This record gives sequence, structure tokens and C-alpha cells, in this order.
Amino acid sequence: MSRSGHPVLDAMLAGTWINPDTGKPGARLPFQDIRIMDKTDGAEADLIGPLGLGKRLAVVADPRTWDALGERVARALKSIASIDTVVIDVDEATEVHVKEVQEKTRHADGVVAVGSGTLQDLVKHATFLDGRKFATFATAASMNGYTSVTASITAPNGFKQSLKSHASQGIFMDVEVAASAPAFLARAGLGDCMCRSTAQVDWRLSNALFGTTYYEAPFIIQEEDEALLFAQASGVDKGDRKAIKTLYRVLTWVGLGTVFTGTSHHGSMSEHMISHWIDMFAGDEHPGTLHGHQVGYAAVSMSRLQNAIFRADGPPMLKPTVIDEDWMMKRYGPSNGAYCLSEARAKAMDQATVDRINAAMQDWDRFRAPLLEVMLHTETLEKALTDCGGYVTAMSSGLPAPLYREALMHARDIRNRFSVLDIADDAGLLAPFAASEAGLTSGGSMAR
Repeated sequence: MSRSGHPVLDAMLAGTWINPDTGKPGARLPFQDIRIMDKTDGAEADLIGPLGLGKRLAVVADPRTWDALGERVARALKSIASIDTVVIDVDEATEVHVKEVQEKTRHADGVVAVGSGTLQDLVKHATFLDGRKFATFATAASMNGYTSVTASITAPNGFKQSLKSHASQGIFMDVEVAASAPAFLARAGLGDCMCRSTAQVDWRLSNALFGTTYYEAPFIIQEEDEALLFAQASGVDKGDRKAIKTLYRVLTWVGLGTVFTGTSHHGSMSEHMISHWIDMFAGDEHPGTLHGHQVGYAAVSMSRLQNAIFRADGPPMLKPTVIDEDWMMKRYGPSNGAYCLSEARAKAMDQATVDRINAAMQDWDRFRAPLLEVMLHTETLEKALTDCGGYVTAMSSGLPAPLYREALMHARDIRNRFSVLDIADDAGLLAPFAASEAGLTSGGSMAR
């Protein structure tokens, strides 16, 4: 009988899943249990008990997730452990808040997180630092980090870091609770899923040009559910249980991909760099959107850019990378500027490199064939976001157009991860595209 509700996930948990990249059984995942359930009501103690979290547990929630599920979980777990309740009101996972969670849960043997993105990251990293186990009751299908082993933590200088953490021993996704959550959370989750094709094109591009290690398995496991999710997108906005369950599965597959590949390339490339850039540098102009909302409209932009470049009649002509060091130091400040310069220099292309790449792209149909094979048409992404009531453009979310143009132009600065942004900029195509995408030009020509 399936524990998780999906045979592939059961096989992964058992260590019997055959990894399509190797043809061999994949290593057992570092989770004891993962379940997507119609509802967890009445089963909380039975779910947590076998995980061995300890005799004294801290249940950590925020004010909203406490009301949605946390109080119920804490009450149920009193039958198997001594319970401390910790309710923290935070909007961002920072190093300061990690320390707060460590301090407020210090007497507990293990921790049970009840929440989604920010709270999950805080508990994940705090317990990793302390060497304690934790488990998760998800309250919203809003992000793919439940099954990842990294945490997105903001440093004191405002720079977002993806920090090594550890796996939740049990992840329990209550579809009924998620379906009742505010719709903007599920829209963020669907937005976070928009990047499969853009990330896969970017990763295949990086692999073709630089030999970056590439894996197919993360895309294979989500292929069927991605198509189903796009078809059910309108139900995500309405809290339809089937749509929310499908969304949870896709989010689960993306997170698991980071575990068995050891990288996030399959789910975080150019579109995620744009979202992270906005979060780090928008300042007071940030409209308060969630990461997934931003990934959604950024994926639409990157899809449009990829389609424009790789469906063109001929290849782009690259020139050596130009890094405006003075601008970067002024825009990002001493600490962040130095970091961005280091990242930019690491992937900057000199004349010899661009000569090699330009020569490789002369056989244009052969070069682009693997990219076109996995590239979706932009209209497919736009329709899914429209159907679920999501943001199709940055400006519809409230982000100022000049700031979005800046994000498109400079998101490549923040990570040494090669993508279509690098190709476009070094070919002189990014500036006109960014202006057009932000609605700041009337033409939008990307003529070479």
C-alpha cells in the first residue's frame, strides 16, 4: 500500500527508485516520510510519532499558520510528547530570526514546523545548526522548498544566501488546509513551477557550451504532473482540491531534484536570478510580492527571450563580456558589489571563449535542437498564469517598469550560473529586450 500516495515517491523513500540518469537504484532519500494527504486532521500524532524527534517538541508557527493548523497540531501532539509552542511573526528568513528560533526552541529535543516558505527555512536552518531533527506540516502550496535541503536566508547586508541545511524527517501536506489558504499563496506556488522549461533550456545551454554537469531525471519525474498542473491552473485559484494536490506534487518533485542531483540548476536559473535580484535590490519600490509570483512573470520573460534567440533564423554573435565595475560597486555597495564582481568575473567570456562559442553555433540547427526540444512556447506559460489569476508581467504586480528593466539587465550579476541572460547581453540583445519587456520602448526589436 502506498504511504505517500505516489508509487515513484514511495520507491524514492525506499531507495528502490531507478534513477533514469544512471539506470541504477537511487540512494535512499534523507526523509523518513513524505505525504500529500486530503487532510491530516486526527492523524498528527500517528504521523510524528515514528519519526523519533524526542520526548519534548517545539511546535513553531506564525500567527496565521497557528490559526490555520498549528494549534491543532500542538494539541494533537500532546498525546505523545511534552509540547512547547512558539509563535513568531516574521516576513523574511534572516540570520537574526534563525537565532531567534534557536533560542526559543532551545529546550526542545526536536521541532515541528507548521507553515510554508519563510517559517520552513528558519526552522530548517536553525535545527541544522543545532543538530536537532525537525518535521513539517505544510500550510500552503506556495513554494518548492519543503523537500529541499537548503534554506534561503538573508544576510545582514540584505544578500540572499542559499545555505546548506538538512532534510525534514517528515513532510505532511494537508490539501484541505492549503485549499483554504489565501489564493495568492497557491498562485505563488504555481509561479514557482513556471520555470521548468526556462531552467532546462538554460541548463542544457550551459552544458553544451561549458560542459556543466547536467541531469535529466529532475525533469522526467515532473513531466506528467507539470502538464496536468497547467491544465488545472484555473482550479489553483479556486482552491480546487485536485489542482492543489497536483501543485503539491510538482513542488515536491522540484525540491527532491535538489536532493538527488546535489544542485538546484533544474529549478533555478535565469528566472530565479531575476526574482532574487528584485528581492535584494528593489528596496522601497518592492511591491510585496512573493518569490513565486516573481519567478512566474520572470519565467514568462525568459521564455520570450529564449524563443526569440533560439527560434531565430541564425545564431547570435557574441562579443567578450564587458563588466562595468564602477557601476556595480556604486549600485550594490562595497560588500555586495565585491561579491557580484567575483561572480561576474568567474563566468565572463574572453575573446578566445566567444570565438569558440560563435564557431560552435554556426551549425545552428544542430546546436539549438536540444534546446528547442524542451522549450515551451511563451503562450503556454502566460495562459497558466492567467488561468490562475497570477501576474503575467512584472508591472501588473506593481513593480515599476524602470526597476524591472534594471532587474532584467543585471540579474546575471548575482550568480556564477550561465544562462540565456549571458548569451543575450554578450550579443548586444539584452538591453533592447529589457526595455521592450518593461514596456519602455515602442519597438522592442532584437535585430542583430
